[in-house]
Amino acid sequence: MITPRRTLLKLLGAATLSAAAVTFSATASQATDVTLRLHQLLPAQASVPKNVLQPWMERIEAASEGRIKFQHFPSMQLGGKPPELYDQAIDGVADIIWTIPGYTPGRFPRTEVFELPFTITDAESASRAYWLLGEETMMDADFKDVKVLALWVHAPGVIHSKEPIESIDDLEGVKLRAPTRVTNQMFNALGATPVGMPVPAVPEALSKGVIDATVIPWEITTALKTSELVGNHTEFGGEALYTTTFVLAMNKERFNALPDDLKAVIDEHSGLEFSAMAGKQSAIDGEGPKELTYDLGNNIIELTPDQVAEWKAAAQPTIDAWIAEMEAQGIDGAALRNRALELIKQHSSM
Repeated sequence: MITPRRTLLKLLGAATLSAAAVTFSATASQATDVTLRLHQLLPAQASVPKNVLQPWMERIEAASEGRIKFQHFPSMQLGGKPPELYDQAIDGVADIIWTIPGYTPGRFPRTEVFELPFTITDAESASRAYWLLGEETMMDADFKDVKVLALWVHAPGVIHSKEPIESIDDLEGVKLRAPTRVTNQMFNALGATPVGMPVPAVPEALSKGVIDATVIPWEITTALKTSELVGNHTEFGGEALYTTTFVLAMNKERFNALPDDLKAVIDEHSGLEFSAMAGKQSAIDGEGPKELTYDLGNNIIELTPDQVAEWKAAAQPTIDAWIAEMEAQGIDGAALRNRALELIKQHSSM
């Protein structure tokens, strides 16, 4: 027969073992090391990988005290093509991907609202608006299969061409690479011949005459050597002819399997402020390449307000067609655009 004293000792012993087990479990959890593979399409020295993705990874590694580590695979080093990146995140080929939703036309319809012509003012305010509208309308729809870490847009896009482009008539017959479905529709309507391709293919396409022009922001012209391949660059006087949306996304199961404290580290360094910073960085990273283009003696064309007004009027049917197309899909395109413009305006003064 066990005496009360012996019973008490057994209970105390069990409690001690239980406490030790909890302590061990907590220690083991704290000691967890996680290596995340980030896959993306551009060379490591390009502006986004160098000035947005790499610093983000470093901040998370530091905040996790080294428990989260990254393996960075630029230039599609894990295989596949840029349009396949999003599915690589879903399937676990990569843990995290950075890509352009527009590489898979029609798959992310709500993101296109920011790619409509003459919609954004600057990349930072538009990126804030993109994240906020994403939380309102996209996370459980367009991006339901991943854990979204950031949403941003690049600074206003520029037309880079072999021959000068000032008026809409100058686009007639020009073979032009545009980045997204919406921009391809717009340039097609304006008389150009759109040629689809991921951005890494642009230099070879320009050098071989496959295309006569491309529309990209200043920030990536150095990496693509665009200013060495064409002599003309058309800007829209502070307006934004177009932009492109980006998404940084993580495999859901991989994120959910992390310890709660490591989830918190990733969340703390992702989201609204990181998205806004990435958009702002796009504008900063465009300053040097534009100066380099001046130094090369290239022709930088600044359209007048009257010229821009003509482009705006000519681009309006693209906006109207997109709204009608969204309505056909059961999406209130007009309300989505109005909300996007409202959020951009709200954050433009920040």
